Amino acid sequence: MTAAPRPPAPKAWPAAASLIARWLDRRERVDQLLESLPRTLAAAERARCQHLVMGVVRHYGRIDAALGRLVAHPPRFATRAVLFIAGFELIDAIGDGDDARVAKIVHHAVDQAKSLASAAEAKLVNAVVRKLATALAEPAPTLTLSAGELGEYFSHPSWLVQIWLNQFGPESTRALLEWNQRPAPLHGRWRATDEAPPPFLKPTARPTMFEIEPGHWPAVETLLKAGKLYLQDPSTCIPVVLMAPQPGEAILDLCAAPGGKSLLIADTMKTGRLVALDQPSARIERLKENLARVTGVEVALVQADALENLDLPLRAHQLPTIYDAVMLDAPCSNTGVMRHRVDVKWRLQTGDFRKHHQQQLSLLHSAIRMVRPGGRLVYSTCSIDSVENEQVVKSFLLSKAGGPWELEKSVLSYPWKDGHDGAGAFLLRRSVSST
Repeated sequence: MTAAPRPPAPKAWPAAASLIARWLDRRERVDQLLESLPRTLAAAERARCQHLVMGVVRHYGRIDAALGRLVAHPPRFATRAVLFIAGFELIDAIGDGDDARVAKIVHHAVDQAKSLASAAEAKLVNAVVRKLATALAEPAPTLTLSAGELGEYFSHPSWLVQIWLNQFGPESTRALLEWNQRPAPLHGRWRATDEAPPPFLKPTARPTMFEIEPGHWPAVETLLKAGKLYLQDPSTCIPVVLMAPQPGEAILDLCAAPGGKSLLIADTMKTGRLVALDQPSARIERLKENLARVTGVEVALVQADALENLDLPLRAHQLPTIYDAVMLDAPCSNTGVMRHRVDVKWRLQTGDFRKHHQQQLSLLHSAIRMVRPGGRLVYSTCSIDSVENEQVVKSFLLSKAGGPWELEKSVLSYPWKDGHDGAGAFLLRRSVSST
């Protein structure tokens, strides 16, 4: 009996078009969209699909504005997805100065539209993408343009660009916008400190942190499974370095999931106790996986809300309620990591910074109860906005609860200056005499 023919293997372009159509329709989180890709998609096709999806979302504002001037009535989502992917490919080709690719992109988009939409819609795609190539070839705007014009070209909400113009000025804002629009390189922390790292790990300014050169993923996977390498941006080391965990200490990591900082704390202290706490969520499994990599340090995982009275869950796990040091990596706007989280800018709303500020301040007031006299607390975010960084710490220190505390040191990381994700970290010390 002849076996039934296997269905054709899925390809990157149509898979990306399907995800983009969903994103345009429902604004699903990009990480969740990519997780829904079929397992039968080959590794190379999966990487290509991810590149296309991330590129469209990264440049959505610029492409959408150009299409809005070319198409009177937006077509259905399947056809719009074809137009958006073609738009991103055109931006890619124009940026590389590859004029020969432009015609190929037009023809490929038309072919895809025939199979993903209809012959009639393919004619629309043909006419629009040709004009789109000219529209997207316009030069970058100057520093003197408005927040709306900068936001459109660099695909950021104009209200957010205006906040940055007020906070950082035009030159730094322009540098930040350009930074966010470039794909993020892959970084990793070398954990096998008794071994020399392989040559494809490119050293950075921060010890044990390396940029991973493309084309070595099978070797990287082997190192990850062996626990010798951990994927991590250099900015995530800042709060742990500021805390300076010591051997034998008891440290509490609040808001710990997915656990990259927990693992670094344990690797730094080498002996002692680490308690990682976070509320139940899908990220808890990642936290468990990371804690399983710890050696030499006694670790415990507690699932609880850091805004609640933590004495009960800690005692229920027979754990201390007072610690030498506490890490509070608070939920935030993620404005420092927009290279990695390309859809954050489209999910943010104007009131989010103030909302985060209030939650962050509440978390800080909760966290200080866990610190012994003379102990320390590190408050950190992956935000670059002062309302979530300096203003939170200032509000805390001016409050009644902030009386026994002193700000010893702070580090603010800005992508366009430091060459990695943005972050804020603040080392607070509790006075020895406080009770």
